[in-house]
Amino acid sequence: MKGFITLKKMIIAGLLLTISVNGFAQKNDLRKRLQHIVSSHAATIGFSLTDLQNGDTITVNGAKHLPMQSVYKFHLALAILNQVDKGKLRLDQKILVKKSDLLPDTWSPLRDKYPNGEVEIPLSEILSYTVSQSDNNGCDILFRLMGGPAKVNQYIHSLGIKQVSVVATEEQMHKDENVQFTNWTTPVAATDLLKLFYSQKILSKTSHDFLWKVMTETVTGANKLKGLLPAGTSVAHKTGNSGANAAGLTTATNDIGIVTLPNGKHFAVAVFVSMTKEDEKASDLIIAELTKAGWDYLTAGKP
Repeated sequence: MKGFITLKKMIIAGLLLTISVNGFAQKNDLRKRLQHIVSSHAATIGFSLTDLQNGDTITVNGAKHLPMQSVYKFHLALAILNQVDKGKLRLDQKILVKKSDLLPDTWSPLRDKYPNGEVEIPLSEILSYTVSQSDNNGCDILFRLMGGPAKVNQYIHSLGIKQVSVVATEEQMHKDENVQFTNWTTPVAATDLLKLFYSQKILSKTSHDFLWKVMTETVTGANKLKGLLPAGTSVAHKTGNSGANAAGLTTATNDIGIVTLPNGKHFAVAVFVSMTKEDEKASDLIIAELTKAGWDYLTAGKP
């Protein structure tokens, strides 16, 4: 009997070693695939992926400071909802949107709906426009409600996410394209923040569920994180895009989010493509390919 138990332990140890070796090989293959995708493009690319079940993280240029563009509307939404949870704001609270709030030369479905302004609309609606449709006027209305970008930056840092900087509004970025570099994050900081959000420890359930819903309803960036994933895959995400300047250079095209796997588990992913002259379609494909590589790794051999 003792010999049988010893043999059983040896078999189990052998199986565990095999699983460990295979896991290492798969992760190494993923690293090679990610590096191949990144090295195939004339761009600065940052990538971070975190398995939200075990915290395992893999990155490429994960510590690089990269401009966020509208990705920071996720950070802003967290800060606003924190104020809701503290009782300082309410989702059903009516906010006066003035004509002067609706700047004409910027992306704003909110302005398209209320072209003359001077209307009171619920905070929840402004948040939805800002996150789901990446509304720039909605973003700056929320910044004013918070008391400025510095308040958002302070809140995010208070969560322990230090490698991020939120200092300028959408209006300020539109006036000077160099300002966008002042709103930066590292890819790792982005997935760390997504992980905190996912943990449901920083927002009430009501606020968490609200933000999850508007992120899954995001209509921008359909070809970014979601581009190569199976049809119908649920992705709660926030995009960012600078557009190309007069020289044809795109400073930032980004997407961060939480992807639901077929088994109901999740991973957080952040992809930032910066300083590229490739067109939007090609840049979106970079984001999609990197995300699909992570998907393939996490679904390999799993039901």
